[in-house]
Amino acid sequence: MHLNHRIVLNILGIILAILGLSMVPSAMISILYREYRVAVSFFLILVPMVVFGLILHRVVKPKSPKLKVREGFVVVGASWLIASFFGALPYLMSGVLPTFIDAFFESTSSFTTTGSSIIQNIEFLPRGLVFWRSFSQWLGGMGILVFAVSLLPALGISGQQIANTETPGPSLSKLKPKMADSAKLLYAIYGGLTLSAIALLLLGGLSLFDSCIVAFGSVASGGLINYSAGAAHFDSAYIEFVITLFTILACTNFTLYYSLVRGEIRHFLKDRELHTFLGLLGIGFLLVSLNLWLSDTTTSLGEALRFAMFHTASFATTTGVFSENYDLWPSFSKMILFILMMVGACSASTGGGIKIIRVMVLVKLILRGFFIRLHPRAIVPIKIQNKVVTSDSMAGIMSFLYLYLLIYIISVFVLSFENMDLVTTLSATGAILNNIGAGFGLVGPGGSFAVFSPFSKLYMSFLMITGRLELFTILLFFMPSFWNPDR
Repeated sequence: MHLNHRIVLNILGIILAILGLSMVPSAMISILYREYRVAVSFFLILVPMVVFGLILHRVVKPKSPKLKVREGFVVVGASWLIASFFGALPYLMSGVLPTFIDAFFESTSSFTTTGSSIIQNIEFLPRGLVFWRSFSQWLGGMGILVFAVSLLPALGISGQQIANTETPGPSLSKLKPKMADSAKLLYAIYGGLTLSAIALLLLGGLSLFDSCIVAFGSVASGGLINYSAGAAHFDSAYIEFVITLFTILACTNFTLYYSLVRGEIRHFLKDRELHTFLGLLGIGFLLVSLNLWLSDTTTSLGEALRFAMFHTASFATTTGVFSENYDLWPSFSKMILFILMMVGACSASTGGGIKIIRVMVLVKLILRGFFIRLHPRAIVPIKIQNKVVTSDSMAGIMSFLYLYLLIYIISVFVLSFENMDLVTTLSATGAILNNIGAGFGLVGPGGSFAVFSPFSKLYMSFLMITGRLELFTILLFFMPSFWNPDR
C-alpha cells in the first residue's frame, strides 16, 4: 500500500495554518501589555506559517480524499513535531530563551501537555509568551483527544476498545458518522470544561488572565501555571479544589461524556475504568493523608487532607501542578505519588501515563496466572465489564507495556550520563515519559529541567512526544515495513 503523500501534505498545510492563527491571541495580548518586541516576533512567525500552510493546502490536492490508517499516523506524528518546532520560535525570536534546543524543549513540553520547564522565573516572562506557553498546552490537549479515540485503536494498544464496551461511544466512528462531527463534539465538551473552569476560578478572585492560564493547565492536564510557586501562590483552598476537580474531569474517558450528552447516565456511572481510577485516587489520598498527619509533616489533619487531595489528584491525572514542596514529605508519601504518576489517567482523556485500562488487564492476567497454577485445566477468560478481552487486544496491551518498560530503562540509562542523583534521574524519566512534568529531587518543586545538558533536553523532547503519542506512533516511523508499499 503506497503512502498517499499528497493527502498528508494537504492536511499538514491546514494544520500549519491553524497553528499560525493560534498565535494571534498571544500576539494581541503582547500588544495589550505593550510587549511590542514579543508581538513583532509572533507576527513574523505566524504570517509565513498561515500563508505557506494555505498555499500547501490549496496546491497539493490528493487524488483520493480518504485518509487511511498509515497516513493518519504520519499526520499525527508530523503534526506534533511541526507544532513543537514552530511553537519554539516565539521563545527564541523574542530573546527569552537563548538556544533553539531550550525553546524546542519548552514548546514540546507545552504541546505534549507535559508541563516540564526550563524557565525558572516565570513571573518575569512577557505576558504574551506566558499565554502562548499555556495556550499551546491547551491545543495539545485538544489534539490528543481525537488521536486517542480515532487512530490509536487501530494499533490495538489503547485499550479503548475494551474500556467502554457498554458505552455508545468507544471510538470516533461510533460517536458520530463523520470524523469532523466527532471532533466538534469532543471539542465542544473540552471547551465547555475550560469555560466552566474559568468561570469558577473568576469566582475565586483570580484575574481573567490568571483564570485562563490555570484553566488551560487544569483541563489539558499540563499543569503550567504562571507563578514559580505553583498553586501555592494563590494560597486558596477553593482554587486548589477547582484545579483538582477539573483535572479529574479532564482525565475521565471523554467518550463517557457522550453518554451524558445523550442522557444515558447509567453508562457513565457503570464504567469500570472510571471506578478503578477514582478508587486508586481515593486509596492514594487516604494513605498520603495518614502518612503526612502521623509523621507530623503538617500542622493539622485538615492541612494533611488538603495537601494530600491536591497532590494525589495532580499526580494521578499527570497534571503535575503543586501547592506545597512535596519533595520534603516522607518517602512513603512520595512513593505513592510516584506510583500514581506511572499508572496515569483513563484512556481517551487528556492525561498521560500507562493508563488505567492497561493496568486493569495486567492485574487480571497476573491473577489468572495464579489461578491456572492451582487449576491447570481451567479456562479463565479475561473480562472487563463482563465482556471478554480478545487475545489480539491483550497482545496489543502487553506489547505496549513491554515497550514502555524497555523505553523507560533505556531513558534512565541515557539520562544517567548526566551524573545526577538516582532519585532525580528516575523521576525525571518518569515525568517526561508519562507527560506529568513534575518529579523529585532536582526536578521537583523549586527545581527545573534547565540542569540537563542540551543533548538530554533534545532527547527528552522526543521522549515527551513518544510518550504523548502512546509510544508506537512515533516509533513506527523507524520501522522499514511502515514505509514499504507492499506491506
